[in-house]
Amino acid sequence: MTKTPAEVELMAEAGRLLASVFTHLDGQPLAGMSTLQVNDLVERFIVDELGARPASKGQYGYGFVLNSSRNEVVCHGVPSADEVLRDGDIVNLDITLEKHGFIADSSKTYLIGDVAAPARRLVQATCQAMWKGIGAVRPGARLGDIGFAIERHAKRNGYSVVRDYCGHGIGREMHEAPQVLHFGKPGTGLPLREGMVFTIEPMLNQGRRAVRTEDDGWTVVTVDGTLSAQFEHTVAVTRDGVRVLTLRPDEARPAAVRTTA
Repeated sequence: MTKTPAEVELMAEAGRLLASVFTHLDGQPLAGMSTLQVNDLVERFIVDELGARPASKGQYGYGFVLNSSRNEVVCHGVPSADEVLRDGDIVNLDITLEKHGFIADSSKTYLIGDVAAPARRLVQATCQAMWKGIGAVRPGARLGDIGFAIERHAKRNGYSVVRDYCGHGIGREMHEAPQVLHFGKPGTGLPLREGMVFTIEPMLNQGRRAVRTEDDGWTVVTVDGTLSAQFEHTVAVTRDGVRVLTLRPDEARPAAVRTTA
């Protein structure tokens, strides 16, 4: 479950490369692109420019390198040539990357064009909720502390936290122990130890937390049709705090989060 310092460094390299994928996406004119075009762009960048492997492709029989979850889609949205990103959309792009045998996992919700204020607030609160969870990570803390911090922030802002999906340990395999719930009670759950590496990836809904899976067997949507947003980072527990392995150059670390380089 825990990684050696050398393994954490290899994961940090995968995380750095994955962060560069999002930096590349930040410079693309996403409005007017189909989600399949975005998928293909990301695959070319990972393989041709970074010399890495898109870890999601082929995992559990999935045929794409990312999940594209637009508007009411909570997670696991499947790229399609028929789904075009339009002005006013929000879309979560969830991407994994393997380098030197280790996998990094991250996602970001993008605002497409002129997005209405309620959607912008949801996206902002979701990003903040992820950082609240990251801020709870340190040796001796417990998994319940992470979930509690996330759900408290969500509720204070009027949103619900999806409970059907969670963060997870990660390393040589995409999904390892432990499960990292985005709700919980402080002081409960597995104690955190230096060398543990896992994802924190809360999904917040404007309305109810209930979700359903569509007939394709992948796409998860809100039951009430309201918007959903998600952010995700891969983090490592350090001797005195947390290291965000997939931190992007454009991100400012909140002052309350005790991170290490």
